[in-house]
Amino acid sequence: MRDARGVNRPEAHSDRMGISAGVWVILGLALVSSGWILAHPRGAPSGMQLWTYARTHTLNYAPIVADWNRRQADPDRRIELSLIGPGPLRHRLMSGFMSRTPTADLIEIERSMAGEFFAGPVEAVGFLDLTDRIRAAGIDEAINAPSFSPWTSRGRIFGLPHDVHPVLLGYRADIVEDAGIDVSRIETWADFARVLGPLIRDLDGDGRPDRYLLNYWYTNKDTTEVLLLQAGGGYFDEAGHVIVDSPVNARVLATLVTWVCGPGRIALDAPEFTASGNQLRLQGNVVCSLMPDWLCGVWRNDLPGLAGKIKIMPLPAWEPGGRRVSVWGGTMLGIARDSPHIETAWEFAQELYLSADMAESLYRTAGIVSPVRRLWSLPCYDEPQPYFCRQAPGRTYLAHAPYVPRRTSSPFNEMAKEHLQEALIELRGYALDHGVNTEAELLPEAQRLLARAAQNVRRTVARNVFHREDQP
Repeated sequence: MRDARGVNRPEAHSDRMGISAGVWVILGLALVSSGWILAHPRGAPSGMQLWTYARTHTLNYAPIVADWNRRQADPDRRIELSLIGPGPLRHRLMSGFMSRTPTADLIEIERSMAGEFFAGPVEAVGFLDLTDRIRAAGIDEAINAPSFSPWTSRGRIFGLPHDVHPVLLGYRADIVEDAGIDVSRIETWADFARVLGPLIRDLDGDGRPDRYLLNYWYTNKDTTEVLLLQAGGGYFDEAGHVIVDSPVNARVLATLVTWVCGPGRIALDAPEFTASGNQLRLQGNVVCSLMPDWLCGVWRNDLPGLAGKIKIMPLPAWEPGGRRVSVWGGTMLGIARDSPHIETAWEFAQELYLSADMAESLYRTAGIVSPVRRLWSLPCYDEPQPYFCRQAPGRTYLAHAPYVPRRTSSPFNEMAKEHLQEALIELRGYALDHGVNTEAELLPEAQRLLARAAQNVRRTVARNVFHREDQP
């Protein structure tokens, strides 16, 4: 059969039948598979599911899950541990919560995922509200208070905190001490630039500096947030009001631009988790890095060449007497609201997250300190580590743990983060175009750009009746 253009149509025969050959094949396969399923019925899976997104967590949890399962006579109390990538986990979880279809009973999520799960009315959140259970068990008093903040929405707590993740400063002790510099003279970021300034060097003789003081770049949203939070800024206050355009944020952005361009430049882009960034660290092109506890574990594994050359110290403050610690990342363990095993899941969640064995394992393998205050006396935190010049980094991080900044769990956090970062990028462009090099000169433009960013955020927030600024 030919069409109007005289071209042969090989599908003409199946057109006459009304169904293509491919459809018949699909129908046949469906009939065969349906028959096999009917002949081999499978009951509902027994036991509980635990989903996590982090390989490190999986490796540390496996022995505890195995021990738990050995002690359970009832198969319904046993746990299957699964590692799922962050993207697939987010999609599967959101789909399950919205359709009220089964998910895992216990789920770990990372801080950047949390807000979207808290976007609707509080009674519709897919995670079980743990607030009353946490208070009844005294866990609210047992865990470092700021660690609850990312998992709290409208006064209700939806997850147990996995960590604290304080951020301090890691520095090349060999470079700093060989230059005769005493880091105890550094209290503020202004001191940091002044005291360590002589270390900015041209290492290859081409007339341009190759070594800079700090691993920071204006395109990195995470490290920008670390510095904003340390200064007391951020995106939303505890009542959910937009603070993107706060004077604190404007001041920080103006200062950051002076760090990355102009005659006062002190920063270098040496991205974590990249071969190029690691090479810059090994070569000594960057002296200091913003160092959350988990990055200690990463460096031990990925940068053995820096063993015995790194020390940890408090962050320089933004003003004298100011906060000398920040926070980066975080994980919670939640229970699906529709789980048929809520009581058992709650029992296991406490055993896993409040365990001394787990705290020690996570610290030894990943450098992560526990949020459980009674465990801060564990001897492992006082053990000197050769990698860190015989310092005991765990004890240093824990000394600052109570002072990490609180964070909000707004579903608009990531969007606000994007708008603020766009303002920072534009501010750098403004500095380059106009030859502006000081914080004071940049401050008015920083405030203008942040006002526009805040307006965009407020406009989006206003569309959500559950998170509008005018809600009580």
